[in-house]
This record gives sequence, structure tokens and C-alpha cells, in this order.
Amino acid sequence: MENDLTISEMKQMQFQLYEKNKEKWADMEPNATKNHLLYMVEEMGECISIIKKKGIDEIMKNEAIRNRFTEEMADVLMYYIEVLNRLNITSEELSNAYLQKHQTNLNRDYKEDNKKKYNY
Repeated sequence: MENDLTISEMKQMQFQLYEKNKEKWADMEPNATKNHLLYMVEEMGECISIIKKKGIDEIMKNEAIRNRFTEEMADVLMYYIEVLNRLNITSEELSNAYLQKHQTNLNRDYKEDNKKKYNY
């Protein structure tokens, strides 16, 4: 069975998880956002640790390592979705911002932008 979750589905799943754990977790309010961003960075660190310790080749070839790395990436995504939920950012808002940023990046000259940004 192949899954391809939408942003809306992931947001709803996180709300479901929150409801189950709301007695133990911080309130669903914007002020808890900072902590969730920090948790997300911590999970990114776990992804980086796997890359450092096992290497990209192992992630690509070793099913157990790949599964562990993918699980950590899912943790990153779950905290990301928590941030969206706590700030009441809708799926439509994120999709529109993503599409707009993608279009900007398609037309962007990164080398020239970096020269302007870093004065070199």
C-alpha cells in the first residue's frame, strides 16, 4: 500500500495526536511554537548524526539505516506540522507560499544574489 499524505491530512493527524496527549503536552497555543521549532532542530540533529556516523551510501543501500533515517525525517516533519497547527497556518497558506517561493527560486540567480548579500 502506497501513501502520499496531503498537508491537510498531516495537520489533522497531528491534531489527533495532540488530543490524545493534551494532558501531558503544552497547550495548543502560539507561545509553544518556539519549543516545537527547537524540538524540530533536535530531530534534524539526529538526521545529521546518522549521516555523519553511517554516511549517505548506507542510507541509500542499507534498509535498516534508511528506515531509521526516514523515521527521524518523519519526526522533523511532525514538529514542522505542529508549528503550523499552533500558529493556525492553513494548508492553503502554506501551499500558496510554497508555490510562490518555488516560482521565485526558479527565476533566481543564486550566485548573483550571494554576491549582493555577502558583498563579494
